[in-house]
Amino acid sequence: MTTAGVIRVSAVVLRDATGAVLTVRKRGTSRFMLPGGKPETGETPAQTAVREVQEEVGLTLRVETLRPLGVLRAAAANEDGFEVEADVFEHALDAPVAVGAEIAELRWLDPDAPLPPDLAPLLRDRVLPLLQASPRP
Repeated sequence: MTTAGVIRVSAVVLRDATGAVLTVRKRGTSRFMLPGGKPETGETPAQTAVREVQEEVGLTLRVETLRPLGVLRAAAANEDGFEVEADVFEHALDAPVAVGAEIAELRWLDPDAPLPPDLAPLLRDRVLPLLQASPRP
């Protein structure tokens, strides 16, 4: 959903056993971000997160097992002049993931290592600092 320069989305932090965070790059873009996307009519943010993760990386999540991390805002990665406002969730990674839907590439990110320059602002400036400040579930 887009209103007055703000794009509403849901995003999900998925970590492997080492603590690495799954990032995705959508086709036709150059920035890596969390799996997620825009809501369909009538969806709650959690429902959007579950649907988008299934479509993008083939992982079936349940709304009741999502852990809300907050509503975060940053410059949009792929829409100049817009901001993205994201309901960000965390969920245990309990199955393999694979490229799906509009995803061109998957990449695991070590949040404690130097960050690559191609991360979306929301992930780089808002989500990763939040993850580093809070203990892993």
